[in-house]
Amino acid sequence: MRFALIFFFCCCFGQKGQVHTFCFYNVENLFDAQDNPSTFDEDFTPEGRYQWTKDLVNQKIEQLAFVLSQVGVAETQRPPLMIGLAEIENKNILRDLIQHDLLAPYNYGIIHFESPDFRGIDVALLYQKNHFLIKDQKSVKLELTDPKTGYKRTTRDILVVNGYLNQHRISVLINHWPSRRGGKTKSAPHRMKAALLHRKITDSLERKYPNGKIISMGDYNDNPKDKSLQWIQGKKDNRVFFNPMEKMANQGMGSLAHNDRWYLFDQMLFSINWKNDKALFLLKTAVFNPAFLSTKRSNYQAYPFRTRVTGKRLEGYSDHFPVYAIIGLTLE
Repeated sequence: MRFALIFFFCCCFGQKGQVHTFCFYNVENLFDAQDNPSTFDEDFTPEGRYQWTKDLVNQKIEQLAFVLSQVGVAETQRPPLMIGLAEIENKNILRDLIQHDLLAPYNYGIIHFESPDFRGIDVALLYQKNHFLIKDQKSVKLELTDPKTGYKRTTRDILVVNGYLNQHRISVLINHWPSRRGGKTKSAPHRMKAALLHRKITDSLERKYPNGKIISMGDYNDNPKDKSLQWIQGKKDNRVFFNPMEKMANQGMGSLAHNDRWYLFDQMLFSINWKNDKALFLLKTAVFNPAFLSTKRSNYQAYPFRTRVTGKRLEGYSDHFPVYAIIGLTLE
């Protein structure tokens, strides 16, 4: 399949073009080994619960760099142009990641803001500076309140990045919505509030850049059919986003598993103007789930091979599979 999309692209459009990968990956606790007194990261220190040392950090980076170097390569022959990440601690750990030998040749830039999440985990965007020109960036805070106590709750911000791929303006949103801690129903209002904020952001982008395209990626902690994800798409007769991964969820595919059930929390959504555009368009979306990223648990096959510490050795990658999209670009 290595040249299949390129061949399809050239046959259909009969002109010079490119294919690129956009990827999202919840990398499960990419912490450095230093204590940050402002967050609850003590488990990921040498004296903490996981006895998290610099050697383990380096092993984690080695494994994640290998995964990211493989996503989309079968279709495009190179690593992703954009990589959205969740559960990373800080910019320093991202610098170590992009400087790894497997990723360094692709000249990745970093966009990251510290969020108020109590554990100190954030979202970020890596992008190939040779291909994507950044115009502006910001972090939008999601304000949450505990319904019982009335106290404010901390969570991840939504990262918003605007830039150009060739002459095309693209806005990218990186999300890591509130978890299902306490149960799906109890926690659903928090994710609905994230959906409302998401809609506010995208409505503003559409007004400011009426011809621009938007891609939203992240760990939404909800499935495509859940109310929060349906909300950001808009009403059926007036869609503002479409979710190409909804069909995958209907077929039982997922990016993480729990109690022998798959969930597709990691998704990529596109503004409706990605459709019927012959200059910049979506070719496919997929879950990246090769055998090396999977492990067997009980009698159930192919759980994501999550990170675990065995003595001084790190095994596994993440409790989520990456998801990705292949984008076609025609060049004039």
